[in-house]
Parts: sequence; C-alpha cells; structure tokens
Amino acid sequence: MNSTGSAGKSWAWPGTDWTRFNSFGHYLRSAELAHAGLFDIVFVSDHPALQRDNTSRPLHSFDPTVLFSAIAARVPDIGFLLTASSSYNSPYNLARRLATLDNISGGRVIWNVVSSFNPDIAANFSAAPLPPRDERYRRADEFVEVVKKLWLSWDTPSGEAPETRIWDPATARKIDHHGEFFDVTGPLNVPIGPQRHPVISQAGASDAGIDLAAKHADIVYASLFNKQAAFGYKAQLTQRALAHGRDPDNIRLMPGLVVVLGETREEAYRKHEALHGEGGEESLVKDFFKRAALTDIEGLDPDKPIDPAVFKYTQDQARPVGFSRSFAELTEAENLTPRQLVRRVDGGHRLAVGTPREVADTILDWWRSGAADGFNIHIPVLPDGIAEFNRTVIPLLQAAGAIPTEYDGSTIRQRLALPDPA
Repeated sequence: MNSTGSAGKSWAWPGTDWTRFNSFGHYLRSAELAHAGLFDIVFVSDHPALQRDNTSRPLHSFDPTVLFSAIAARVPDIGFLLTASSSYNSPYNLARRLATLDNISGGRVIWNVVSSFNPDIAANFSAAPLPPRDERYRRADEFVEVVKKLWLSWDTPSGEAPETRIWDPATARKIDHHGEFFDVTGPLNVPIGPQRHPVISQAGASDAGIDLAAKHADIVYASLFNKQAAFGYKAQLTQRALAHGRDPDNIRLMPGLVVVLGETREEAYRKHEALHGEGGEESLVKDFFKRAALTDIEGLDPDKPIDPAVFKYTQDQARPVGFSRSFAELTEAENLTPRQLVRRVDGGHRLAVGTPREVADTILDWWRSGAADGFNIHIPVLPDGIAEFNRTVIPLLQAAGAIPTEYDGSTIRQRLALPDPA
C-alpha cells in the first residue's frame, strides 16, 4: 500500500494525483477498499531515506506506525503489516510502539522485521557504515528475542480491581536480558494485548535471513517465481524451523505477486508496458534491468537466453540476495530471454498479467497445490487498482472457496489460524 502503487510510473498514470502520496486520505481510501475486498492485511514497507531515482514513484514517505494508528481508528477487521528495522531502532522503544498499536487496534498488528541493507539509510543514522550481513542478522535475531520477551513481560489486567497495587513482580516481570548487542531490564510498560503479541513477518532470502525467518516468523514473505522454487524454499524453511523446535505448519508462506489486469491478455500486456516506461517491450526490458540494479548489460540481446551469471550474487552483497538468487534460478531453470523474463516477473516478484480469470487461476493453482498459503498482492496503481481487483478477481476467488465472504476472527492471529505465543 506504498505511495501511488507498485509500478514505477504509477505516479504519472492518467487520472492519478501524484501529490496524494503525501495525503492521509489516499492511504485511508486504499485501506477502505482493501477492507471492502476482504483482504486480510494491508502492508506498508518502510525505507527512511529519500530514494535516489526521481523518475519513479515516491516509494516511501509516512512513518507506517503513525499512519496505521490513524487508519486503525477508522477501518475495522483488517490487519496492519508494517516494516521496522532491527538496525535502526531500539528494542524497548519499538516493542512499546508496536504493543501500543496492537492494543488500540484490537490485535491487528504484524511486524515485518528487516535488518536494512541500504547505505542511504545508514547515512541518515550517524553516517556509520552498514555492518556486515552476518552481524546485522545476529543483531536482528537478538533484537527480536528481546522484543518478544518484553511483549510478554506484563500480563493482561483481568479480574476484580486489586485492593492495594495494580501490578506486582508476579504479573510484571523483568526480562534481565544481557547479550552481544543489548542489555535490557524490562518489563515493558504496555500490558500483553488481545493476540498476546503482534504477529511477526520476515522476508528471509539469504542463508541468515531464512534462518531468522524459520526461528521467529509467523509469516514469510519471499520472492518466488515458480512452484518448483516455492516448494524448494518451503523445504528449507521446514528443515530450519524443526531445528529451532518450531512446528513448520505454524508458518504462513506468502510470496509477492504483481497483478496487471486487462479485458484481454494483450490489453494487460500493453498496460504493463505503459506502467514501466515509455511503452513497448524494449522499454519494459530496459526498466526491468535498471530496477534489478545490474550495470553490465550493454549489448544484451533481448531475444537470446540470459546467462544466469548476469544475476550473480554473494551472501554479503548490498542489494537483496533474494531477488538476485530468484532471477538466477529462474533463468537457469527455464532458459528465458529478456523478453520472456519481463513477462514473468516485475521488480522482484512473480507477475500475473492477463484477464481476471487468468489471474484468479494463477492464485488458485498455487494455493491448491500448497505452494503458497496466500499472496502479498502488489497493485500497480493505488487506490483504483484495488477497486478493480475487488470487482473482477475477488468474486472468482470467493466462488472457489479461497477467501471468505465476511471477516471472521477478532485478531489477525486468529484469522491466520496461528497459535498464541507462549
């Protein structure tokens, strides 16, 4: 639900007021439409730095915690997934902010844990250089451990009013955490909320990221372009979850899916081209490789299979490992040309471009096969694209029994059939 939509040219799309990305009404309208479509969750990612590419949409602006606090007072039922970095927050302050939002929203908060990889963000926090990936993930692991301890440190008030004191050491417990990165006494000054504590999401892709997701995440958000990759990723996640003593059935895999709709597939193709450049397939190819942050593409033949080495990656690279790894695996497995690739993926996610029936069939195929438990739907132009999805795709998914016709469960944890944290 960021900005004017997921497409690079969404800010310039006909009928779009590009200045609305800085308007509360814009985000409120998107959330209201998502609620009307029975979406489980709305997601606002975060990147506390102004993006360098000023030809694309203004990607991030409002602080998602503040934004969702305002939306929660007006939009019922739906869950709020927000990004907050373990590198540029303190555990106590973040635990308090998210527990506050979880309490006032009635148990609808999901924390998307990121360790932050972009040096532009680091430059806004005392200009210290980004630590190595391994160190960032060690810090993230400990950060999440501390936050979870704090969330469960003060029991929910219940029963008759106490005669002498509102809390005692039996109900508000110190955590006395002392680790590599943090020393935190506790307890938190916000009691346990309606779903005990917020649901946790993580987009694990590097080896360290997958391990962090397997250890802590209730929802895993991943870049997966075909079902073979999805089942392979699930197997890794399952193995690591078991190693951490977790039941892998309590983890929901929700890959990203970019949806571009048209009355015909050809119409959807032309729309997709216009959303990412000057129009035409060549412009689409150029924009894709620019967004993939690849520089050595001079002389790339759009009609020759791509050498997977173009997407070479290392575990300590600055850009996300998940996107690079997924691009390399897809091009190697299917021998795709650049023209074919840009019809399969958009940015870092699988692309579903076509008629509402074709898009619904893609979603149902993955869901029925067990390749995904749900999807993070990327809408190219907001908020109108949500209304289009509601009108054309949602009824097909409801008819197939994939989504309900009304909300059930009072917390997002209940709606996703996730167990209460101990």
